[in-house]
Amino acid sequence: MSKSLLIVESPTKARTLNRYLGKNFVVKASVGHVKDLPETKLGIDIENQFRPEYQVIRGKKKVLKELKDAAEKADAIYLGPDPDREGEAIAWHIAEELDTGHKPVHRVLFYELTHKAIQEALKKPEPLNRSLYDAQQARRILDRLVGYLISPLLWEKVKRGLSAGRVQSVALRLVCEREREIQRFVPEEYWTVTARMAAQEKETVEGEKGEPKPFEARLWRCRRKKCELGNEEETRALVEILKGLSYQVASVERKKRLRKPAPPFITSTLQQEAARKLRFTAKRTMSIAQRLYEGVELGDEGAVGLITYMRTDSTRLSEEAVNAAREYIGERWGSRYLPGNPVIYKAKGSAQDAHEAIRPTDVRRTPEAVAPFLPKEQLALYSLIWSRFVACQMASAQLAQTTIDISGGDFIFRVTGSIIEFPGFMVLYVEGRDDDGEEKEGEAILPELQVGQAVDLLELLPKQHFTQPPPRFTEATLIKELEERGVGRPSTYAAILSTIIDRQYVSLARQRLHPTELGLIINDLLVKHFSEVVDVDFTARMEKNLDEVEQGRHPSQQLLVEFYDRFSKTLAAAASKMQNLRTEGLVTGLDCPRCGRPLLIKFSRNGPFVTCSGYPECTFSSNYERDEKGGVRLLEDTVSGEVCDKCGRPMVVRRGRYGEFLACSGYPECKNTRPVSTGIPCPREGCEGELVERMSKKGRKFFGCNKYPECKMVFWDLPVRRTCPQCGSPVMIEKNTKKEGKKWICPRPGCGYQAKE
Repeated sequence: MSKSLLIVESPTKARTLNRYLGKNFVVKASVGHVKDLPETKLGIDIENQFRPEYQVIRGKKKVLKELKDAAEKADAIYLGPDPDREGEAIAWHIAEELDTGHKPVHRVLFYELTHKAIQEALKKPEPLNRSLYDAQQARRILDRLVGYLISPLLWEKVKRGLSAGRVQSVALRLVCEREREIQRFVPEEYWTVTARMAAQEKETVEGEKGEPKPFEARLWRCRRKKCELGNEEETRALVEILKGLSYQVASVERKKRLRKPAPPFITSTLQQEAARKLRFTAKRTMSIAQRLYEGVELGDEGAVGLITYMRTDSTRLSEEAVNAAREYIGERWGSRYLPGNPVIYKAKGSAQDAHEAIRPTDVRRTPEAVAPFLPKEQLALYSLIWSRFVACQMASAQLAQTTIDISGGDFIFRVTGSIIEFPGFMVLYVEGRDDDGEEKEGEAILPELQVGQAVDLLELLPKQHFTQPPPRFTEATLIKELEERGVGRPSTYAAILSTIIDRQYVSLARQRLHPTELGLIINDLLVKHFSEVVDVDFTARMEKNLDEVEQGRHPSQQLLVEFYDRFSKTLAAAASKMQNLRTEGLVTGLDCPRCGRPLLIKFSRNGPFVTCSGYPECTFSSNYERDEKGGVRLLEDTVSGEVCDKCGRPMVVRRGRYGEFLACSGYPECKNTRPVSTGIPCPREGCEGELVERMSKKGRKFFGCNKYPECKMVFWDLPVRRTCPQCGSPVMIEKNTKKEGKKWICPRPGCGYQAKE
C-alpha cells in the first residue's frame, strides 16, 4: 500500500507528528535548511538579475538522498516546515531537490501540533507560496550584499575578521547612540521636601484625642507654581518657612480605575517578558519556545506540542481557544473573574494575521500538570505563556486611588495611594516593567481625612537628587525599540541581538547592553560612510517593502535593483574615503608622554591600542579605556616579571578583546605575545605544560594547557594547587555553588574525589 511522505525541518517535530498520523504517512526531517548561499564567496550574480547561487549545505547530501528515496516510494509529498518565510524557503528548496516530476507536492502549515490542527492542515494543503519565498530570498540577498561587500572593506581599513550586517548594524547604532547620550549627559541637582504629618483626631466623649496616624506627603506646589528646588541653600531657606505654617486638608479626591490585562504574547513581547522575569536572552527564549512548539514527551501521552507557533506579530486568538480559557477561568476562580464577553485583541496594522498569538495548545495542560515532564527552563517559559494567555481573558483589576492635598499658606503637599479593591487578572499574572522591576500595586493605606481637617507637621525631610541619564538598553527594551521603529521582524530579533554580542560589538553586563570599543569605532565608520544603510527609517521602509513582496504587491527584483543602485555608489565612495585605522589611526586628543606628538588609536590582532604618531622614531604604546564622558584614558601596563623569549625584553600585561595577555614591552619592533600563566602545572599525566588563562569568543574565562593543540586539557572553573589525597593529582578544580558552597574536585578521569569546605 502506497504512503504519503511528510517532510518537516525538525526531528523533534517529526516525532510529534508521527504520534498523531496513521500508517498512511511516513514523516522525515530535513534538519533545517538543505541549501544556502556559499560561505566563501558572494554567491549573488549581480549582472544576472541578482540570481542567487544556492548550493547544498555541507553534510546535507545524505539527508537529501534519504528524502529522495522516500519520495520515490510515496504517492504524494507534503512539505511541512514552519509557517513563515524561512520555512517556506526550506520547503521550496526541498521541492527543487526532490524533483518529483508528476507526483503532487503540497504545502501544509502547522500553526500548532495538536491532533485537530494537524488533521485540518492535511485536509487543506496549499501550493508553495512564491511571494513568501521571494520575500525570504530578497531579504537573504540584501543581507548578503551588505555583509559580503562591506566586510572586506572593514578588513582592509580596520582589521581582519570584522563584519557588518544590514539590520544588525542598525541595532548596534541604537546601542551606540544611547551610550553617547549617556556620555553627553550632565546631571542637574534638584531637591525635594517630604513632610511627615499626622491628622489631628477629634476629641472623644471623655475630652481626649485619639492617637495620630502619621503619613508622608511630598511638597508639590510653591506659591501656585510647580515646586522646583535647585540647590541646598534655597531648600533650607524654604524649610524654615514651612516649619512656621499651620496645615489643613485642602482636598481629597477618590477615583476608581480599571487596569486591563496585557494582550497575549507575540514574539517580541514574549522575548521582552522572558528577559524581564526569567533573565533569558532572546535567543534562549526562542530556542526553548521552539521545543515547546515542536513537542515535548509527556509520559504515557507521548510527544505533545504545548504552544502555538512562536514567530508571530498577531494578538489574534481563535474562538475555540478563548472559549476554553473562559470555561477554565469560571471553574477555577468563579464568575466574578470572568468578563461578560470574550476579550478581543486586534492586531496592529502591520501585523501578519495568518498566525495566532502565542498560547498554550490546551489550557487544561496547566504548568502544574506538565511540571513533572519539563526541564526547569521549559517549565518557566511555558508557565509564562500559559499565565499570560489565561490572564488576558480575565476581568480587569479594580483599584481605588486617593489623592490628598495638604495646604499651608501658599504651599501644598500631596500624597497619593492606591488600594486594590478587586484583583481580577492580577491573581494570576502581572506584566513586568523594564527599568524598575515588576510593578507593585500598593496596599498604601492612607488615613481617613476630611477637607478642612487640621494636620500636624511632625518633621520636614529635605533630600538632594540628581537627574539621571537615559538607561542603557536591555535586550527587552532594545527589542521594544526595534519593534516600535519598524526594524526587523518577529523571526529576526533573537538573531539580531545574538549577532552583535557574538561579534563582540556589544557586551551584556547585568542585563544591560554596552557597546565595546570595537563596536563604537565600527559604528562611527558605518554611520559616516554608509549613513543610509544604517539609517533606522530607511531600514524600516525596507522591512515594509519586504512585507509587500510577501503579499505579492511589490516585485522583489525591483526592490533589489533600487537598493543596489544606491548602495554600489556608497560602497565605491567608502572604498576611497574611509580612513585606514591600520595605518592612519584615530586621533585621541592626547599627546605622547615621551615625545609630545599626538597619540593615535590603532588596531592589532588583539584589539585597539594607543600608539604614538611619531612611530618609528617614538615607539610608545599603551592600553587604554574610556572615561565616563567617552574620553581616552591611558592605562599603565603591569610588568609581569617574565621576559620575552624572542628578544629578552620584559613582558607586560595587556588587555585585548579576549581578556588579559602578555606582550613584549618592545612592541611594535617585537610583536611576541603569550597567554597569562597561572603557574599551575597541567594535571594530565605525562604533560609538561602549565595552565594559562584564556577567554572564549563569547567572553567566558577558561583555563587551558599552554601546550595546546598537543594537549587539549581545558577547565571552565578555577584550577588551584591542591593535591588530591586519592590519586595524587597536583591540581584540583575549585567550584562554588549556592546549594553546596565551595568544594574541590579532582580533574583526573576515573578518580572522582571531592572535598567540601
